Amino acid sequence: MITVQGLTQLGFEANVDFEVKTDEVGKTWIRKWVSNDPQPTEEDIEAAHAEWQVEYDAQEYARKRLAEYPSIEECVHAILDDDLVALQEKRAAVKARYPK
Repeated sequence: MITVQGLTQLGFEANVDFEVKTDEVGKTWIRKWVSNDPQPTEEDIEAAHAEWQVEYDAQEYARKRLAEYPSIEECVHAILDDDLVALQEKRAAVKARYPK
């Protein structure tokens, strides 16, 4: 399967080195290859996508934490209101919910 993530993992940049197209049933192919480097095989792209997926999955906790961490605005208010203890408690609770 050809994926943008696999091609990106191989060091290519979408809309610079290549363009992909996906049809109505979900089949993706390289529509245009622009890079001066040789076009990788579908097997190379699949292997790179698998590497990307492992890295992506390993960072799930970070994505979940980011969604629940206090906003910049909340941080600024905590600093200005001298309420850093409550801010740290909130961050610690999020970290406990989503450990590394």
